[in-house]
Amino acid sequence: MRKSLVAALAALTVSAFAVGEVDARTLKLQASSSPGDWAHRFMTEGWQQKVGIMTNGEIEVEVLATKAVVPHRETVDAVANGILDGDLNAVSYFAGRDPAFGIIGDLIAGYDTPHQVRDFCHEGGGKEILQKIYDTHWPDSIHVIGCGPYTKEALVSTVEIKGVEDLKGIKIRSPEGLAADVFRLAGASPVSIPFSEVYTSLDKGIVDAADASAFVNNEASGMHKVAKFPIYPGIHSMAVLQFIMNKDVWDGLTEGQRTILEVWYNAAYVTMLRQADLQDRDLVAEHKAKGDLTIVDWSKEDRQKFREIAVEAWESAAEKSPLAREALDAHLSYMKRIGLLD
Repeated sequence: MRKSLVAALAALTVSAFAVGEVDARTLKLQASSSPGDWAHRFMTEGWQQKVGIMTNGEIEVEVLATKAVVPHRETVDAVANGILDGDLNAVSYFAGRDPAFGIIGDLIAGYDTPHQVRDFCHEGGGKEILQKIYDTHWPDSIHVIGCGPYTKEALVSTVEIKGVEDLKGIKIRSPEGLAADVFRLAGASPVSIPFSEVYTSLDKGIVDAADASAFVNNEASGMHKVAKFPIYPGIHSMAVLQFIMNKDVWDGLTEGQRTILEVWYNAAYVTMLRQADLQDRDLVAEHKAKGDLTIVDWSKEDRQKFREIAVEAWESAAEKSPLAREALDAHLSYMKRIGLLD
């Protein structure tokens, strides 16, 4: 990891703008998406430009693709060290640092809709827990602006997985941590690879299925050319993406600039959520009409069975660190508050 950070420092003219030098600067944010993804184009072909418009050119935002500067699991270190100004990465990528990241990053099968998870992040204590995790592991280095998913992911597969029983023996791409634990408990064999390598891994048979992204992203990435049996609506993941920034960079912005970034982030990802859902629905209808894909929709019984497996994994993950326990308790409290749990 240290070598990667040193290489990134050498390759990149680090912004590391001194506190107070905030005029006409570009904030470099590395995302978890690949260049061809619908979600990446959503950010780069319209939304990233809005920050410059809103600030009259005082600050700009550049959303970089996954691995553009550092490997996908090292963005937090890059932000803390000033190599990146911030990231829009998947929280669960850092579950290997602390299981709490896995619980905040994706409570597998826990919520019904992405809106519920976004509300947990911003109104139910999720963002505060995430900040506490960063303050524990990277003191005074990172500021959390927001978090939340923009979709309930579909599951791409080269084989038909009709229910929980069919997961047994399946090689499935999954982020390390909680997601991998749930699939493992269900009998699958999780493999941790970055999103950018999912297509090749499916095509070459390295994995049979993949925890990838929204149906529209999977379509844009060409997944359905090699994975003809997508599970939709999804059964598992609503990956939480964070917006974090280097604390010195954040503190060096004016109050107005910080407010603009907060408003920009929330507007961008709520809009992305709505558009992704509509495009998912349209694409599923098109493929059903053409008959070129077998769209798999699990029964309520299999979804509930999978949820019960997930609960076991939640509790197991929560025992691995005090922060993980605190993160799960926050989820459970909020789920009771909104009627998902008794």
